[in-house]
Amino acid sequence: MPQKPPLGTQALRKGRHSQTNGIYFITTATHGRIPWFQQFDLASIMSRCMLDPKCFPDARNLCWVVMPDHVHVLVQLGETPLSEVVRRLKAKSALLLNREIGRKGRFWDAAFHDHGLRKEESVRGIARYIVGNPLRAGLVTNVGDYPYWHAIWL
Repeated sequence: MPQKPPLGTQALRKGRHSQTNGIYFITTATHGRIPWFQQFDLASIMSRCMLDPKCFPDARNLCWVVMPDHVHVLVQLGETPLSEVVRRLKAKSALLLNREIGRKGRFWDAAFHDHGLRKEESVRGIARYIVGNPLRAGLVTNVGDYPYWHAIWL
């Protein structure tokens, strides 16, 4: 009889590995999908984190967007494993965001989604997809009108 896969975040991490110099498309959501980033102050703090090298140890942030209840990031790793890069981003940003809100506790969901880009995938194509999220979500009618994104090519 086939065995059911284990549930929970440990199951999501099983088999996950990161490759030095690999490029990864990461999505992480706020705990409970609370739309914290609808608030200007919180979206601004998160945007500053996305630009802060301390939030991306040994990794290059190529492109990102802050959505109301999640963020998308396109990152190129150095020697530091993907899980550590994401952990650092979440830890540093949660500290600042919780301080601003005046609360303690979990800010981010424990899990995150990642997709390692293959050689045949277009890095700029994925970046266009990321920055196009606010447009597809109906938050703006022009990508340039959305203030919480950045791509190194622009």
